[in-house]
Amino acid sequence: MTIRFLGAIPILRIFDEAQARRFYLEYLGCEIVFEHRFEAELPLYMRVQRAGLVLDLSEHHGDSTPGSTTFVQMEGIEAFHTELRSKDAIGNIRPGLDDAPWGGKMLEVQDPFGNRLRFSST
Repeated sequence: MTIRFLGAIPILRIFDEAQARRFYLEYLGCEIVFEHRFEAELPLYMRVQRAGLVLDLSEHHGDSTPGSTTFVQMEGIEAFHTELRSKDAIGNIRPGLDDAPWGGKMLEVQDPFGNRLRFSST
């Protein structure tokens, strides 16, 4: 059998459910795929998605390192940039659209927990 990887889903550490929902759902426009807690008062594990982007968000200690960077290749980066700039900024988020050293464009945002999402077109 041939080995074939079907994709990777980064796990990003979050610390506050309300802030995570505001950033990932309202600001980035993702939708919830599922939410899980082992019990009502235990940490949240949630999967979100949008247009092929899939991210897992976790309040569980040890699931990932706060302040990680996720690199996301995409199409339509100019439209995404326009969409984000038209929304009310969360904190000081006002992403630029920069020329990437490897060609194409790059847009980077930081979530409320220090995780960076680096969007890139080719």
